[in-house]
Amino acid sequence: MNYAALVDSIKAYTENDFPDTAGSGGLTSTEQIDTFIREAEQRVYNTVQLLDLRKNVTGTTTQGNKYLSVPSDWLANFSLAVIDPETDEYEYLLNKDVNYIREAFPYPASTGKPTHYAMFDENSYLLGPTPDAAYTMELHYFYYPESIVTAGTSWLGDNFDSVLLYGSLLEAYTFMKGEQDVLAMYQKRYDEAMVLLKQLAEGKNRQDMYRTPQVRYPVK
Repeated sequence: MNYAALVDSIKAYTENDFPDTAGSGGLTSTEQIDTFIREAEQRVYNTVQLLDLRKNVTGTTTQGNKYLSVPSDWLANFSLAVIDPETDEYEYLLNKDVNYIREAFPYPASTGKPTHYAMFDENSYLLGPTPDAAYTMELHYFYYPESIVTAGTSWLGDNFDSVLLYGSLLEAYTFMKGEQDVLAMYQKRYDEAMVLLKQLAEGKNRQDMYRTPQVRYPVK
């Protein structure tokens, strides 16, 4: 289901074209429906850990600089590794808090190959120890993929349009202040679709994962 088909389905299910609202703060029909869709996407993306939400980038540390920049579309960490310049071996850093880094590596001038990292702020990591060379780093992280609203298509729309549709209908019908029994029906259909999506993303796709902290959904 692409964006145009999703919009048509929302209008058809709700029997509402969502006409432009009046007033200086009014919303156009398109703005209303786009908001429903974006809110539905955000709900799904924060409920299920889809492979489509993962991204990886490489960067380089600066000798003597204990900070490493965070990608602009970063939401949460998955892993950070330093690549040994001689052997190309991946060595995964341990994720700690800033206090731990400060106590474990109290002297920023003491340098070495980083073994730990912490979120210093929304724009940078704090590394410990301070890098003694320009190391290549590989970061795996979670992010929001481009919305179907702007891309026209998305992984959800192509593979699990039921979740996207009923999530959008929940937002639309809440906006309409619709009947509770209809809203409950949409919620039920949404929940049923979410169970199937979680079984795929956090069950079938995670039969043998190395990192135990990942969400693992039992497959029946």
